[in-house]
Amino acid sequence: MSENSITGDLLIVGAGIAGITAAVEAAETGISVIIVEKNAYIGGKVAQFNKYFPKLCPPACGLEINIRRLRNNPLVKLFTLAEVTQVSKENEKYKVSLNIKPRYVNNRCTMCGDCVKVCPQVRKNDFNYNMDETSSIYVPFDNAYPERYIIDKDTCLGESCNECTDACKYSAIDLSEQEKVISIEAGSVIWATGWEPYDANKLDLLGYGKYPDVITNVMMERLSSVNGPTRGQILRPSDGEKVNSVAFVQCAGSRDENHLAYCSSVCCMASLKQTQYIREQYPDAEIHIHYIDVRAEGLLEDFYRGVQKDEKIHFHRGKVAKVVKEDSTRKLAIAAEDSLTGKMIHTSVDLVVLATGMKPSTEKIPVDKLLIDDDGFLKPDGNGHASCGVVTKPKDVASTVREATGSVLNAIQKIRRN
Repeated sequence: MSENSITGDLLIVGAGIAGITAAVEAAETGISVIIVEKNAYIGGKVAQFNKYFPKLCPPACGLEINIRRLRNNPLVKLFTLAEVTQVSKENEKYKVSLNIKPRYVNNRCTMCGDCVKVCPQVRKNDFNYNMDETSSIYVPFDNAYPERYIIDKDTCLGESCNECTDACKYSAIDLSEQEKVISIEAGSVIWATGWEPYDANKLDLLGYGKYPDVITNVMMERLSSVNGPTRGQILRPSDGEKVNSVAFVQCAGSRDENHLAYCSSVCCMASLKQTQYIREQYPDAEIHIHYIDVRAEGLLEDFYRGVQKDEKIHFHRGKVAKVVKEDSTRKLAIAAEDSLTGKMIHTSVDLVVLATGMKPSTEKIPVDKLLIDDDGFLKPDGNGHASCGVVTKPKDVASTVREATGSVLNAIQKIRRN
């Protein structure tokens, strides 16, 4: 093999919680693993969460343990900023082409931050869903792994500026770095490409994109996080004021043949969890939940019952028809049906949170279209291809971890048969 070609027993595409789990479980059985991730960091959507439900503990601790297991295992080779562009099968081996985008910062980086101090350009912070900005040279989030800065070449002035290069004492910045192509040979493949939130801009009647105080559930996770755009303060985006009333709009684009026909399964619990974020900061805030039906499986029912006991959390069974701005106040007016009474109800709130669903990240992965179901989720083919996480169907983190572990068993069986 040339230096642009590598081999491994198992290729894992995606380094969110599913991919990381699969990688460490496989490597600790003696399987050599290549794991690739399109982002500049690993951890996926879980890295953007504030807390898990129902225990309301931060995800950082669980991620850190698995990342330590991954980084300390010599059988794991990690590529970030990498996307699989082609997959073929030959003699029971998978031949994969991988494009790796330049980071422009090499492993000599010590994270000293001198480059950030002199960078004259800014960029929208996609990790925080564009709710704040960073310098063009940045670290995606606190404790991100790999522990290196990255340069956004779309906003960087490049070699005509060179401020960061001159400031770096360790020669860690190379603005001339080019994209690379690597060939991979593996005995089995696990797809763990995860999900993206449904595009709320398509929900025009609900005010997203028109009113800054209409946000999505994933944005609420970042607003509530101590490393988020407001350092954990839940504030109204339009003016930075505190919130006294919040409405959660469930099934925003889900269970709707015009958008996502399926239920994303965890949105109800995510909103119930987020009511607790609000309650911790605003003990007297009025909270309204507009729902079709609340889905809380098994032990999660206890969490749901606990939220119901809060006298300032109001449950309204019925779909929200529209969200508009009130002329006389800075509040948002919600018009919704009450399917229990057959009447329309109207509520004024400071903040609206849309519980948008999970859309599988399968549009750009090079797999046989027969392996993708009508809703865009991956199906296993039973012939060396495996998949795990939300790319197979919507699920919570605990279910994702269990499925990832199971997918490794299938991969090991395939590898050892060959």
